[in-house]
Amino acid sequence: MTESCHLLQEAAVTGTSSVVHLAVYDTLADWETGYTTAFLAQNGYTVRTVGPGRESVTTMGGLRIQPDLALAELRPEDSVLLVLPGAGLWDAGDDLAPFARTARAFLDAEVPVAAICGATAGLAREGLLDDRAHTSAVSFYLAATGYGGGARYVDADAVTDRGLITAGPTEPVALAREVFGLLGVYGEEKLGAWYRLFHDSDPSAYEVLEGE
Repeated sequence: MTESCHLLQEAAVTGTSSVVHLAVYDTLADWETGYTTAFLAQNGYTVRTVGPGRESVTTMGGLRIQPDLALAELRPEDSVLLVLPGAGLWDAGDDLAPFARTARAFLDAEVPVAAICGATAGLAREGLLDDRAHTSAVSFYLAATGYGGGARYVDADAVTDRGLITAGPTEPVALAREVFGLLGVYGEEKLGAWYRLFHDSDPSAYEVLEGE
């Protein structure tokens, strides 16, 4: 068993259970939120899936997911975080625009949102990146949406600003790091060690994570 697999299976559950909502929709990019949801679940959070409706959806990898609830049933006060994965549908029309509008409702209610890949473009179209520091795949990808936040774009693996986390499609580990930091899942030292282990394959980080 590798150190990372052992860590995932043996991670101690801490704190009280809180609900995180993961948006799911057709063409969802499977790899982008796995670190986030797996380690939240290992640390006392309940992850519930939210679809456009309650009908099953099919991910980019061909996996079928039956949502726990429909988007119309989701309320910010029932959640500690909304996670928006990338998907081909974000750039194929307005089918996922209701999820971006829900993200606005969450942020207005001071409940954080984490968006990666194509979801960042959806938030750009909704105007949520106009006045927040943010990142994505590349700056010109968001510029193509016609949004007004180009001056706030940051070349970084992930960015957090006023409750909104953004990341590019190759940064699922950085997305998770920002989520864990925002929610206080790990202290500063363990958070840095977690990132070094899963992003950099640094074996020295394992001892820090296993320590009291």
